[in-house]
Amino acid sequence: MRAMGATHQRGHLQPWIAFLGLLAAVGLPLDSADGWRLLPREGAFGWIVILLLAAAAYAAVKAERSPVTAILLALASCAGAWAALDILPGLAGHTGPGFWALLLTAWLLAWALVSQLAAIKPRAGPAGFALKLAIPLIFGAWLLVFWQVIVIALQVPFVLIPPPSAIWSKLISSIPILAADFRQTFLKAVIAGYVLGCGSGFLVAILVDRVPFLQRGLLPVGNLVSALPIIGIAPIMVMWFGFDWPSKAAVVVVATFFPMLVNTVTGLAASQPMQRDLMRTYAANYWQSLFKLRLPEALPFIFNALKINSTLALIAAIVAEFFGTPIVGMGFRISTEVGRMNIDMVWAEIAVAALAGSVFYGVIALIERASTFWHPSFRT
Repeated sequence: MRAMGATHQRGHLQPWIAFLGLLAAVGLPLDSADGWRLLPREGAFGWIVILLLAAAAYAAVKAERSPVTAILLALASCAGAWAALDILPGLAGHTGPGFWALLLTAWLLAWALVSQLAAIKPRAGPAGFALKLAIPLIFGAWLLVFWQVIVIALQVPFVLIPPPSAIWSKLISSIPILAADFRQTFLKAVIAGYVLGCGSGFLVAILVDRVPFLQRGLLPVGNLVSALPIIGIAPIMVMWFGFDWPSKAAVVVVATFFPMLVNTVTGLAASQPMQRDLMRTYAANYWQSLFKLRLPEALPFIFNALKINSTLALIAAIVAEFFGTPIVGMGFRISTEVGRMNIDMVWAEIAVAALAGSVFYGVIALIERASTFWHPSFRT
């Protein structure tokens, strides 16, 4: 049924690719001021259109998955995207239907490529990892392409949202500033606060598990404190710990403490009663049962808290920097550059923060996979 559904989907997709590719190649004008054309364009663009049309015709005839089809679809979609972006600056504000037909043809070719890649069963090893990485990379690249095209073609004001090309140029030209902000916010405040918050939450969870009345008295208070908004506690932490990174680390500690506490307490109670009875028949004391049975069972819950806190810590540190900081830091830079209308610099900081948070999350996920390989969610 799954294979039939995929074949049916491709059957609907290929005629649209061929039709739009034909229109982009021979008929529709690129510029809204131009008239109808009946011949392919000259120069490199004409060859790119021919390549698109060839790929469209091949994809329309061949509905099967093969390396040749995948390579052709990849080359044609990349060529179409490159052609659209190359001619886009000269068509800003007056793009014709031929341009949109070209762009949609390239996008549908990429869609057909992703459909073929997604239908492949991933294998272990570098090849499987590359396959899992290729699909989100293609999807993300096309999001950037559409972002660039829409902003330039529709002439969206720069102060509302800059194109990705401007953000990239600002990021490359501002590496020293971005590196200093990254060092201040991430390497100092986030890492220190993350380690202290998660570590203290884990230790308190062990204490709560060991002393039952704390679970009934401390957890409700913890839930109340965890509901406090970061924007409310950040100024208080600045007054307590000063304007430098320790106050931001304190905010991160508060933000990450209770997710770790709640998840660890829940995980320690995840073992089955029969398993705990078996440990008692072996005359295991509390600590032996904890390290041999209950902590391994709680690892998925603990890593769930670690992954949640990996992004929450960065958000907390950036928000805390809005309420007093030295003249460096991601939050400081964002708030300052917004006031100066340097929106490209703001987006460059956002890109660095997103990349740092994603890498941090990915590292925690890799450690989780290596530590909890026995869990059913990782079985293939």
